[in-house]
Amino acid sequence: MKKTVLIGIVFGAIVLGVLIYSTLNLAQARVEVCVAYQGRQACRTAAGQDENLATRTATSNACAQIASGVTDSLACEHNPPVSVRKVK
Repeated sequence: MKKTVLIGIVFGAIVLGVLIYSTLNLAQARVEVCVAYQGRQACRTAAGQDENLATRTATSNACAQIASGVTDSLACEHNPPVSVRKVK
């Protein structure tokens, strides 16, 4: 096997290992958020480094389901969630 191929395989394995480690390490908090906007409601679950980040991500994901366009999505995200529940 050529030296460059071996170096490429080792480099790829290291990158993959770091990616898997960082992904597993980031999910410290997991929440389910329900939002309501213009008579519609959606609930989404998200994980994040802390509860605040997970809540913002879940809110954004839920708003993407019920709001149309950037303006509506931003307006939806600025409304307080109907409920926030910690998920194990």
